[in-house]
Parts: sequence; C-alpha cells; structure tokens
Amino acid sequence: MRLLPLPLVFVCLGLAACTPSAGVSRNQPYGIDAGAAAVDGLTVGHRLMEAGEAELALKAYLRAAGEQGMTADVLSAIGSANLALGRLGQAEQILRRATETDPTFVPALNNLGVVLMERGQTGEARVIFQQAFALDSGQTDSIRENLKLAIARTEAVVYDPTQEEEGGFRLVRQEKGKYVLLTQL
Repeated sequence: MRLLPLPLVFVCLGLAACTPSAGVSRNQPYGIDAGAAAVDGLTVGHRLMEAGEAELALKAYLRAAGEQGMTADVLSAIGSANLALGRLGQAEQILRRATETDPTFVPALNNLGVVLMERGQTGEARVIFQQAFALDSGQTDSIRENLKLAIARTEAVVYDPTQEEEGGFRLVRQEKGKYVLLTQL
C-alpha cells in the first residue's frame, strides 16, 4: 500500500469537508435556513420604502404579487412605489385598479389623489381625497392636509385683478371702436 504525501492528504480532507451534506444545497448561502418561512414581500417593500429605496421596494412588491395575488393592498403598494419613482402614468393606472378592486381601501385612494394632484387634475383629486377622508373618518393628518390643499387649489381665483399692475395684460382704447391688448414683455 502506497501512502499519499502529507500535503495532498490535507487537500483531500479539506475537499471532503466542503462537499454538501444531505440537507444543504450547493447554491445556498452559508447560515441560511431554506426550510424557514420567508419574510412577506409587502413587509420588505414597506421597509425599503421607509429607507428611500423605491426601486428595490417595487421588486419586493412584485414578489408579493406573485405570492399573494393582485390584492388591493399589493396594487396600492406597487402604485406608491411607482409614484415615488416619478412614474405618474403607471402609478395612476395601478392605483385606479386598486380602487376598483377595493373602493374602501383608504391608502390607495389617498395615493391616487396625490398622483392626480401631481398631474394637475385637482378637481378629480379633490373628490378622491373627500372619499378617503370620509372613509378614514378624518383620523389621518396627511389625508386631511391633502384634502385642504386640493380644496385650496380648486377654489383658487381664476381672474386676479392685481395681475394688471404686475405686468399682465392691459386693454387700451386707441380710437373709436378699436382696442389693443398690451403687455410688458
């Protein structure tokens, strides 16, 4: 019988120790229990949104959609992540779907109102905020503030008489029956 040189024995023993055992996958990171329950995608997404990581939160919300389905909560979360990323068209479309799925889901209504305000649709945003405020019984400060802002913007004065003095347009009569519109540009 021939003996292996001593360094080769250590290499063989080291490789034998690295081979996967019966319950461990080769691709599994060290210290991870594959049998343990995973953290909910919505929870992970909410934590990432709080940390300002909207792109990663969107991925977590999409994972939650795969696990739970397209519930109003998941759709609202996806819409709010798109809103945080500045994707207003996508956010509006998804948040409308969330409100169709559950018309009483207050966070989806509030976020839809925010999207509509950002897009300049203050009249519709006001109605949406009023619905959210009524369903919430006026308990959430942010919804109350959003509603106040929407009301203020919809009731803004269309014609401002001070605009004439501040370089706006002036109507000046030149001759009999002729008028000229002047501005200071």
